[in-house]
Amino acid sequence: MSEPAMFDSVRALIEEHKAVQVELSDPAVHADAGRAKRVNRRYAELSKIVAANDAWLAASADLEAARELARDDAAFAEEVPQLEAKLADAQEKLRRLLIPRDPDDARDVIMEIKGGEGGAESALFAADLLRMYLQYAASKGWKTELLERTESDLGGYKDVQVAIKGSSTDPALGVWAHLKYEGGVHRVQRVPATESQGRIHTSTTGVLVFPEVDEPDEIDINPNDLKIDVFRSSGPGGQSVNTTDSAVRITHVPTGIVVSMQNEKSQLQNREAGMRVLRARLLAKQQEERDAMASDARKSQIRGMDRSERIRTYNFPENRIADHRTGYKAYNLDQVMDGALEPIIESAIQADEEARLAALGDTA
Repeated sequence: MSEPAMFDSVRALIEEHKAVQVELSDPAVHADAGRAKRVNRRYAELSKIVAANDAWLAASADLEAARELARDDAAFAEEVPQLEAKLADAQEKLRRLLIPRDPDDARDVIMEIKGGEGGAESALFAADLLRMYLQYAASKGWKTELLERTESDLGGYKDVQVAIKGSSTDPALGVWAHLKYEGGVHRVQRVPATESQGRIHTSTTGVLVFPEVDEPDEIDINPNDLKIDVFRSSGPGGQSVNTTDSAVRITHVPTGIVVSMQNEKSQLQNREAGMRVLRARLLAKQQEERDAMASDARKSQIRGMDRSERIRTYNFPENRIADHRTGYKAYNLDQVMDGALEPIIESAIQADEEARLAALGDTA
């Protein structure tokens, strides 16, 4: 982004920041929880840009003053290189904040982990991934809620769904801003617990991540478009969990999306959990269709729509973790499986920012 274009963008955003600040003082905004959340998120995002702009202007003024004083006193000339570096850093920080954000960054997420190739070993690794994400969420101060799970006969999960909820209004700290890069195929290389010969096997587990809908009415669902079936919950191997028809299967007929829930003992609770997941999937579908129709849609090099993409390898014999999109590699897999995901996710965020900056440069 050229400097004149950056000036124009900042001016417009400063005016928007003032307008949003006025909007936040309106009691009517806070009477609508969904609107209040959206306005607060935008205010937090704009406040960071305003602060970065102030820092940039201050650094520019300091450099100009030092250069002027250096004409009369050579001692001030020594400060000029440091102040030039400070100005460059401030400008780069502001430039990165001006990159158009994913509008869903501040949202919470619903994550689904599904067994893939490898049978029982894949299901066991699904349980390991769930633990990894729960540990990571705990380190970020996020709350988690297990929505649904289908256990395998030998332990682990054939399918497990978890809601992850943050508390910050700052989109940069949002759950979706961090976990949206986790969708794809995760490959594991290790000796399975069921392997008696000590041979290394390769298995895969799929991860789907959906931004969660803030308010139920954000996604318009016609009740006539839903086919709802109830059935008896069952556990591993068909073992009955209860003797009532509490499990719920919801089919959204126009899209063919099917959601099944049996984790709760109450049919009503399972239905509510199922609708949460359905709304999240419909939101994701709408956004994918919108992106596909937009001729200028940004094609992220990090988070594509191909959910069959192999994104990461977990090599246990070498204690190695490797991300195939960013080139990140480290030999601390044991720590990663305990939730130390931040460096890997940060590599994806940085790579995505670089792609967005390049796109801005192309259109400047």
